[in-house]
Amino acid sequence: MEPRLPSRIRVVALVGPPNCGKSTLYNRLTGTRQKIANYPGVTVEYRVGRLSMDKGISVIDLPGIRGRHAHSEDEEVAWEVLQGKMPGVARPDAVFLILDGTKLEPQLTLALDLLALGLPTLVLVNLADALLNHGGALDVASLEESLGVPVGLVSATEGTGLECIGRFLKADGPVEPPKLPPVIQNPSGCRTWARRVAEDSRYRLPRESPWTKRLDSFFLHPFFGPVFLLLATVFVFQSVFSAGLWLGNGIDAGLSRADAAIRPAISNEILSSLLMDGLWKGMGSVVVFLPPILLLFLFLGLMEDSGYLGRAAVISDRMMARIGLNGKCFIPLLAGYGCAVPAIMATRVVGSRRDRLATIFVIPFMTCSARLPVYTLLIAAFVPQRSILGGTIGLRACTLLGLYVLGFFAAVATAKLLNSTVLENSRMPFVLELPEYRLPRPRSLAMMLLERAKIFLTQVGTVVLGVSFAIWFLVHLPLRAGQLAAMNDSLLSRAGHWIEPLVHPLGFNWKVAVGLLTSFVAREVMVGTLGTIYGADPGAGSQSLAAALQRDLTVPGAMALLVFFALAMQCTSTFALVRRETNSWRWPILQFVYMGTLAYACAWIANLCFSLVL
Repeated sequence: MEPRLPSRIRVVALVGPPNCGKSTLYNRLTGTRQKIANYPGVTVEYRVGRLSMDKGISVIDLPGIRGRHAHSEDEEVAWEVLQGKMPGVARPDAVFLILDGTKLEPQLTLALDLLALGLPTLVLVNLADALLNHGGALDVASLEESLGVPVGLVSATEGTGLECIGRFLKADGPVEPPKLPPVIQNPSGCRTWARRVAEDSRYRLPRESPWTKRLDSFFLHPFFGPVFLLLATVFVFQSVFSAGLWLGNGIDAGLSRADAAIRPAISNEILSSLLMDGLWKGMGSVVVFLPPILLLFLFLGLMEDSGYLGRAAVISDRMMARIGLNGKCFIPLLAGYGCAVPAIMATRVVGSRRDRLATIFVIPFMTCSARLPVYTLLIAAFVPQRSILGGTIGLRACTLLGLYVLGFFAAVATAKLLNSTVLENSRMPFVLELPEYRLPRPRSLAMMLLERAKIFLTQVGTVVLGVSFAIWFLVHLPLRAGQLAAMNDSLLSRAGHWIEPLVHPLGFNWKVAVGLLTSFVAREVMVGTLGTIYGADPGAGSQSLAAALQRDLTVPGAMALLVFFALAMQCTSTFALVRRETNSWRWPILQFVYMGTLAYACAWIANLCFSLVL
């Protein structure tokens, strides 16, 4: 059935295979007039913006597709939108099909598949600069005649050739249906036809850049490739952790100075505490995560735009296959050591929904930097300063390393468990077309970082602010004679005493239980909570708090607390982001219950074993 064509184009879908320059063209066509959301009922994200040359036309940036048969959730969604089968999303009035001019012949099959849909289509052969500057050739008029639709030879990076878009849209004219080639009626011959179209258009491949072979001989080398990948990932991890922490601390210091300046101006004690301790500090707990997020996506963007990210996935695929994942999962898992929030956001590079869900599920096991304050406090208080292995390593450092190893093995075991139960499925073949090496474009990187900042602050931040308000009310209510309740009289303290029987088998008391409750806002909050409960200031040093914990906790209880903290999912931001990325409450709840149960069981075993030994 042929689609009913509108009298004027209002919505255009931007379609193309991966690495064809589609995102660059989208950013050039829409500028900053764009928004990001998820399709109804799925985890796939889409962008929609207003066309700069005609603000009455919306442009939808669809996920990349390779052909008629979808191999990922992203591709399935793209085809459903194009066919008008996506609930809540209107079928586009026309299509801009972006093809890579340096790899045109194999991508012409996709053109024939799309033309079969009967939507008005403009084929944009991108990377004209790379095609023509390296000895390639294309007869645009012949290609138009063969395909039966208008064709433009453009360069999204240089902004050339885009005048064909204005001619195609014909703002004052009717929408013309495509003149479909005869071969569309015989899809089995599309690939052989595609070859004939390339020949008729006098298409000539550009000369392969000598730099591609030279760089691949190093980056894909059996020995030097993995070594460079290891060094690169260590550099990225260290940069995200150190620079991100430094920038985050700077933001936190600025917010603290603003707090000190604003708080005295609010005379009402309750209102001051609500606004500053609730809203302001809640916002600060979100904003300090922004620098590592942007740094991580900056590095990912640099590696993707340059063409190296695909090489990294190829190198790590064999290692990841041992736990049932593919090479694209490597970088998000590594980023989890810095912070689970940007790591989960980075799983968007994983094409398979199955692999992406498995990666999201195990990322919180990777020991993030937010656990370090708790680790440092408890290890300093309960682990003696003693050298082992002939003085090569200290017992405290060994304990810290053991917690990292514990989280890593929990992630590996969980991935294997998922792939044999909930996400049981045959492993998808790892197919990746390696792009040419290119220089990253600052404008595209800047717009990508702006998008990520908006998503994080508006969608994750709102959830954290809500939880921060809830914690404030629990800490400071009930009111007595118009005064805020003290900690020992608060609802939170009562809740701690109420759940104390649940944590007593682990060697914890009600004060630790309260600390665990508040740590769900952010893991490091537990140190501040314990400092408040014990009447000590953790900012003045950990010794006073450590001494108080030594009097109130046993060594087995402290070791159990370390194990619990290493395995439990204690981060509202992570929980909220998993909800957003999976578009379902099922996965974050299952993740929370699974990790909590595992943490409880292992902490109980640790308390029991250390009690028997000590």
